[in-house]
Amino acid sequence: MKMFTKLALVSSIAISANAMAMQSMDDAALSSTTGQDGLNIGIGISKVTIDQLAIHDNDGYSDTTKGGTSTGGAIVIKANGDGTNGTITHGIEITPNTASLLTSHNLADLVIDTDGGGANGAFLNIAAQVSGLNIKIGEIGIAKSKTYTAGSVARGVETTGYNKILNGLTLKTGKMDANIQLGTAPQGAMINLKTTMVGGLELANLSIHDGSAGAGGDIVLDSIKVASTGSTTGDLNVDASVKVLTTGLQITSNDAAGNDIYIKGIHLGSSSVGSIGDVEISGVKTFYGAAGTTAGSQITISGH
Repeated sequence: MKMFTKLALVSSIAISANAMAMQSMDDAALSSTTGQDGLNIGIGISKVTIDQLAIHDNDGYSDTTKGGTSTGGAIVIKANGDGTNGTITHGIEITPNTASLLTSHNLADLVIDTDGGGANGAFLNIAAQVSGLNIKIGEIGIAKSKTYTAGSVARGVETTGYNKILNGLTLKTGKMDANIQLGTAPQGAMINLKTTMVGGLELANLSIHDGSAGAGGDIVLDSIKVASTGSTTGDLNVDASVKVLTTGLQITSNDAAGNDIYIKGIHLGSSSVGSIGDVEISGVKTFYGAAGTTAGSQITISGH
């Protein structure tokens, strides 16, 4: 899940960066030139493809008792996975979920405003609406990182010694809203997600590969569907925030109602082996804090 968190964060930062790259104009200047206050941006992209994504761990794993060699390695997402019926021709492919589009049919709509703020000063507010997405992820594996050349934008990984860990998967989301504040962030966090993901969250064709000696089999899940407990429409309520602390990234979920999860088609060995059945999990709730009484969860991400 950490990888999906990183991908979501990178996407949010990319959208924000593109907006910030525009010529600096305050609301008064915008009003005089466009006849309105603030700025609306519609992102009309029908497909995003990434041939390969590599996340490099530059110093590797140091515990020699568990096989560590302190050699840089990378998590690699590349084409030729089987996260859908057939071969994924890109490492990652993102397209709109046509069953859950924004009214504008854009991939995302942004409403941007600047505010003078209160005692803590000014801030930039970005209200984002995002269409539902189909995200196809190819094969995920581990490889040795090549040596980085200063000033280069291409590093790559070695093909020798590469090991697959996931055959691939697909992820389907419903449309949702997010609010991003840069500056003083009076909403209490840089990113606030308090919305309903229409149609819930679905993972399909998740296949985990066992590459250990004498193994080589897969655990295959046909689909995993997540929806809020009690939802009659299969929607997923999202109440979360993202903060960047001096020690790392903090993601807090304030979900108190709980979630229902249905795992369909569990195959042990390969996708062609008969399923052992389905698993239904109802009313999953989590709590955090020293007393274990605060509903939700809190995840922190940092380097080491």
